[in-house]
Amino acid sequence: MLDMRRMQILRAVVDGGSVTAAARNLGYTPSAVSQQIAALEREARIPLLERTGRGVRPTEAGQLLADCATAIGGQVARAETALADLRAGRTGRISVRYFATAGARLAAPALARLRREHPGVRAELRLSDPGDPLPEVKAGRTDAALVVRRRDAPPVDGVRFVHVLDDRYHAVLPHAHPLAAEPELRLADLAEEPWVGSELPGPCLDAVLDACGAAGFTPDFVMDSGDYATAQGFVAAGVGVALVPATGLVPRAATAPVLPHSGLAVRAVRDPVPVRSIWAAVRATAPRNPVLQAFLEALHEAAATAGAGESTE
Repeated sequence: MLDMRRMQILRAVVDGGSVTAAARNLGYTPSAVSQQIAALEREARIPLLERTGRGVRPTEAGQLLADCATAIGGQVARAETALADLRAGRTGRISVRYFATAGARLAAPALARLRREHPGVRAELRLSDPGDPLPEVKAGRTDAALVVRRRDAPPVDGVRFVHVLDDRYHAVLPHAHPLAAEPELRLADLAEEPWVGSELPGPCLDAVLDACGAAGFTPDFVMDSGDYATAQGFVAAGVGVALVPATGLVPRAATAPVLPHSGLAVRAVRDPVPVRSIWAAVRATAPRNPVLQAFLEALHEAAATAGAGESTE
């Protein structure tokens, strides 16, 4: 097999026109250059240089290898540039799975920031509902997944969890409800109310039931809506009250609160405050990825706004 380093020395000799010039340009002794060229000729099994007065010129085989060395040098330079871009996060790709309410309030602004700061990065975001995205993370088929997870949940082998947001639940009431006159509610104030459910069994519903249990009651769900927007529609129609996390509420506009349905009041609750914890799941053994790190930083920036959750009506 031909030695690539010796081919680069041959290229220097051909470019310089002599062994002495190549030695001077490379910082070698003329003897060392001659030894490397002789070794390359043994590998090639054909003469590569011929003398012309005080200099040398390449044979046809020598010119061929010198041209190949030039091409290889260009490829190596491009590879080094591409690697530097990957190390700096200027290029690369990332795949992320997210659940519905984390899309608009977390994933979308994080993606927008990533594209502004790293325009050369390719990002793939895909909704993971209703499936569990952790097997994809563990297998390396996706780089990160947004999930709701209890803080005291047991570890998952092969997965590392990065905390993103503690998403506080708020009481959603019909605008004309007597409790809507209060600026803030105790969770127990809702104990006797009919409830509109919006959570499937899992950590989100657990957060609601645990908080209600701590307040001394079990909510009376008169119907299940299946999602937060639909739940708010039923509340606006007067069917009952609901708890909705901040990421499930339509955000405030510049001058006035905007709610998905007219006739709603949103109030903070306490004693206790129901909270669901949102995490980014990443593969525990994944090598350092500057693009993934940039996306996680963008998620934390988005979370600082998404978790604000003011009372509105």
